[in-house]
Amino acid sequence: MQILFYIILFILGACLGSFLCCQARRLHLKEQKSKQKFAARSVCLYCHYQLKWYDNIPIISWLVLGGECRKCHHKIGIAELLAEIGLALAFLGLGTTIDIATTNPLAWAIFIITLLLTLSLSLLAIYDGIYGELPTKFLKSSVVLSVILLIFKEYSLISASSFQPEYIYKPLLSVIILGGLYLALYKISKGKWVGDGDWILGLSLGLAAYDPWLALIILFLANLLACLVMYPIVRRKKHARIYFGPFMVIAFVVTLVFADFFFYAIGM
Repeated sequence: MQILFYIILFILGACLGSFLCCQARRLHLKEQKSKQKFAARSVCLYCHYQLKWYDNIPIISWLVLGGECRKCHHKIGIAELLAEIGLALAFLGLGTTIDIATTNPLAWAIFIITLLLTLSLSLLAIYDGIYGELPTKFLKSSVVLSVILLIFKEYSLISASSFQPEYIYKPLLSVIILGGLYLALYKISKGKWVGDGDWILGLSLGLAAYDPWLALIILFLANLLACLVMYPIVRRKKHARIYFGPFMVIAFVVTLVFADFFFYAIGM
């Protein structure tokens, strides 16, 4: 049953990755008040060919078509494929943190909220990766989901033992490390180093991470990924801008999935 659970999560993640990428493009057109309209079903952005069901199979359709429109053969970019694979792996990884045979209802609630938060964060990462912006409405949604997740985690800990001061200062330190740092960078640089949405995203991730050590790991991994990915691009184009949102979200998911390993590595 556990293997079947993993398979379902992988497929679900791939489908939702495709959906979120489509919604990111629709949201951008809406915010730009573009005259270009989307049909109820997905269409090609260039020739407006209405995609068939077999053009929308996550990962497989992109590979079969070679990343092109079936009709006009225009390149559709790699964002869709990365979103589908990325969210599929994210759901699969998060699935490994729960045992469906022994998990109690409270742990299931925390897991489901974590999946919902991952969806919201993924939409932000996709939008930021494509357009270099973080939509305010989804930043707010992520913060709300992170607060709900924090409440459930607190309740889980308090119900298992008596109240401890660390239940307060740990998430607070986590928020200061991620949200506070990016807010300071934004204020000091007047928006030149980081965008005005990065600190809100950091606030959401800090609340959800809960632990200051995990927050530090997220910060380290996000910067490491950004350097590894963007260094070749910056070398070719010195004034290229780095949109940090996707790296923060990827680092957050990786840290959640491998939290036990990281705690073991730092001796906790």
